[in-house]
Amino acid sequence: MQIDEDKIDEAALALLYLTLHDKFRAWKQIDWEITDRLFEKGFIYDPKGKTKSVCFTDEGLAKSEELFKKLFAK
Repeated sequence: MQIDEDKIDEAALALLYLTLHDKFRAWKQIDWEITDRLFEKGFIYDPKGKTKSVCFTDEGLAKSEELFKKLFAK
């Protein structure tokens, strides 16, 4: 089976929105390969480090909210 990594990234970004705190931080519970891709796409700041959360860029925060509503809202 071929996996569409863009769809995985969209779902991961939406799930990060679920753990949003401090207006732009989300708990870093997503696979490192995915967070690296989200960083490369400009949705989060560099995820490498000892912190247990990632910071959204302005674009990433807006996109994560949009995807969360699209994928999970009733």
